Amino acid sequence: MAAPLQHPTPTLPPRTTITDRLRGGSPTHTNYAGPSRITRVQDSGSRPAIDGTQIALPDTPANILVFPKAKAGQNGPAGYPMLRLVTLVACGTRTLLDAVFGTDATGELTYARDLATTAGTTGALRPGMLLLGDRNFSATAFVSTVASTGADFLIRAKTHTTALKLPIRRRLPDGTFLSRIGEVTVRVIEATITLTPTDGTGKRPVTHSTYRLVTSLIDPDEAPATALVRLYRERWEIETSYCELKSTILGGRVLRGRYPAAVTQETWALLVAYQALRTAMSDAVLHRPDIDPDRAAFTIALNMARDQIIRAAGIIAHTRIDLVGRIGTAILNGLLPARRERSRPRVKKRAISSKYRAVGRDIDHRTHRTTVHIEISTLPNPSDG
Repeated sequence: MAAPLQHPTPTLPPRTTITDRLRGGSPTHTNYAGPSRITRVQDSGSRPAIDGTQIALPDTPANILVFPKAKAGQNGPAGYPMLRLVTLVACGTRTLLDAVFGTDATGELTYARDLATTAGTTGALRPGMLLLGDRNFSATAFVSTVASTGADFLIRAKTHTTALKLPIRRRLPDGTFLSRIGEVTVRVIEATITLTPTDGTGKRPVTHSTYRLVTSLIDPDEAPATALVRLYRERWEIETSYCELKSTILGGRVLRGRYPAAVTQETWALLVAYQALRTAMSDAVLHRPDIDPDRAAFTIALNMARDQIIRAAGIIAHTRIDLVGRIGTAILNGLLPARRERSRPRVKKRAISSKYRAVGRDIDHRTHRTTVHIEISTLPNPSDG
């Protein structure tokens, strides 16, 4: 009788970073119609976004040893162990500039600091870039790490009781002010964003949101406050990237690896497949500066790549080099329409917390056309604390 297959004891480094072969660049052109006065962020590759996400893993004893489940909350215990993935994504092309992943027991900011340090060494973050980040990244240690790479940053700041103290050092003519986060001088922008529905039905109300942004671009003439507020919206490109990874490629499924080594291999495969598709999409629009990279459809690229594998199409090399190829041709033949001003209420698809309501029958989760008005606020009573 044959002996049962023995699996090695699960061991995995706490953090696994992207390799040089997978780390990607970005195209040298963009169709970005933003303010030309922001001279240090001239192309989409100079505007990376950073954020993290979680990927569900099979609930096996081996995986739980390395990827322990989160503690039970008010909605009950966690269903699956989770892997945490933190990436740098080029806004516009959504190619991966750098990535790190590991156990969910390690916080997002810890991964982000490691990623920023590595990116500063490899050049994924360097002078001339503007890093976009959400409120979770408005932390002193992270801001200091990014500043040490020479890159600029534009990060939304928290406003509740755990928010950073931002004493006013000097007011600027445009209504913004200078402050400090640790040893880093920052410019603080407070803005009210008004979204007005234009569908003509009158069913959706006008909404007002207050944003506080901190940036290392301290010259109002070089980087107008309103332009930076509009530019911050590009941070959502990384959210679209995670949707493509988890929903379009994975179809919302749990990873298959039942052991940590298999989980690592499968995560790399997922990132490689994503990066290969994004590279093909970038190649397709590289010679067409009139086409915004946002118009390239990821689903078309994925389906075309699957068709080529299933049909074994194009597996014999030819002497003619075609950067566009079958995938690029399909993309150019099926371009998405130009983006419009749209909004949609933020909801959670899985009710694992109470921060956002889960999607239900009584919640309108459709996208609606809107107009956007931005007003820079001036604080009447500056706090010195």
